[in-house]
Amino acid sequence: MSFVLDAVEVRVRGALIEKEVAAPAYYPLSLNALVNACNQKSNREPVMDLDEEAVRRALRTLDEKALARSAVAGDSRVAKYEHQMQEAFNFTRPEIAVLCELLLRGPQTPGEIRSRALRLYPFEDLNAVHSALERLVRREPPMVTLLSRQPGTKESRYAQLLSGGVEADTVRAPTTAEHASGRADGEDRIRRVEEELACLRSEIAELKSQLDRFRKQFE
Repeated sequence: MSFVLDAVEVRVRGALIEKEVAAPAYYPLSLNALVNACNQKSNREPVMDLDEEAVRRALRTLDEKALARSAVAGDSRVAKYEHQMQEAFNFTRPEIAVLCELLLRGPQTPGEIRSRALRLYPFEDLNAVHSALERLVRREPPMVTLLSRQPGTKESRYAQLLSGGVEADTVRAPTTAEHASGRADGEDRIRRVEEELACLRSEIAELKSQLDRFRKQFE
């Protein structure tokens, strides 16, 4: 691998990969959609506040590295963009899901990767995650590395190497809350389901109200 990605390039590439799998109806992405994807407050670590010019520069340098390009999307006059992950590396779907999570959220344990990658690939168990990680570690050059376990943690974390080597002292120590990441992610999913359920209930109530008004017209 003859290139090293900076933080913005990492975020842009991760966002393109994520949206192709998780939101295929909106992929390739317009510049505005890509900026919004990069600046999401969920599933991102760290949260960024990139403007269009920063994302445009990253797209230009990724294009030079044959890692992203502009795409022709039907009759749309709006310029759209896509990644070139498969052309560059020929990854499997599990490998893409793992690498995407590491690009978007930084170093993580296999358990964190499995729970967070559900929208990208349904890993059957932790062994499947470890298998994908090991294939990425054994690539030439390696795409992922295993970090030394930090004091106070039970599991080691893995980090992507597209942005260069990872120094142990630069890896953010997990907070107490993150030690319970599986529980926290589960709570997040429950909260999202509850919000969606509340919206559905509201829509059903409105539909019932409309139906009642329609019936009264014939009484």
